[in-house]
Amino acid sequence: MAGAGYTEAIGYPFVGDADWDRLGLPSDDVRRRALRIENPLNAEEPQLATTLLPGLLEALSRNVGRGNGDAALFETGLVFLPTGNEKAPILGVDRRPTADEWAAIEKAVPHQPQHLGVVLTGQRERSGWWGEGRAASWADAIEAVRRVAAVLGVEVTTRQAAVAPWHPGRCAEILIGEQVVGHAGELHPKVCEAYGLPPRAAAAEVDLDLLFEHATSPQGQHFSSYPVAKEDVALVVDAGVPAAEVEAALRDGAGPLLESIRLFDVFTGEQVGEGRKSLAFALRFRAGDRTLKEGESGAARDAAVALAAQRTGAVQRS
Repeated sequence: MAGAGYTEAIGYPFVGDADWDRLGLPSDDVRRRALRIENPLNAEEPQLATTLLPGLLEALSRNVGRGNGDAALFETGLVFLPTGNEKAPILGVDRRPTADEWAAIEKAVPHQPQHLGVVLTGQRERSGWWGEGRAASWADAIEAVRRVAAVLGVEVTTRQAAVAPWHPGRCAEILIGEQVVGHAGELHPKVCEAYGLPPRAAAAEVDLDLLFEHATSPQGQHFSSYPVAKEDVALVVDAGVPAAEVEAALRDGAGPLLESIRLFDVFTGEQVGEGRKSLAFALRFRAGDRTLKEGESGAARDAAVALAAQRTGAVQRS
């Protein structure tokens, strides 16, 4: 994360009901089920954090308030998730605990997974004599998680979700297979307002322990000296179809010759019809041991498009 231009922040693990309200968490949200401290340092923050976002958003807000409007912060830390067994025995100090007493103490310790939290706002790429900059967006929050997963050798996918404190239309679940490991996207406008942040600030939070469980030894990328074959396709789908689903279908259908795939354009308008959108992908094909024969990349492209049509109803745009 530091190598990607983020600055590490270290927050306190204490929160209060006001934090849940500012995040817009509904009353039945599991993250509100936080452990209360018997003798808190601050009466307004008597709970142990179940998410890293309150502290990170506070830090981001302080940066913005002090003139640092282009900020990208990350934190790795423990969160405290109740198990329902947090009733620890009160023991004296005149002797060592017995084995049963020690077991009861350990049973009372809450589940404490390590999380990664990311928040960012302002310009992600600075403007200057070289041209205009680029504002931070929901895509940067997702890419931060993808970067960490790639370092660990873990393949993650995304799908649309509606989870506070994110904007319901700009929030992604991060998955390993079908297991949800976190969320990323653009913060809800009310959350930005509550923390004094500019509109469209972004955030991500994932369970690092789950990523570590699936980590593999990263393999060095194999570089081929043979020429690449370039194939671009534009597919028209219903507006509600996530681009990630179309990309996954193209990737599966393209076969082993596919080297990379990239979404480079999203278009809506009269030309594609109401309630529809056009997704343009750049597909790159290459073999590691030979030059591709004429028609191989085209056949692989056609197979990819056929599977995308089968799975998502995509129609190739002429």
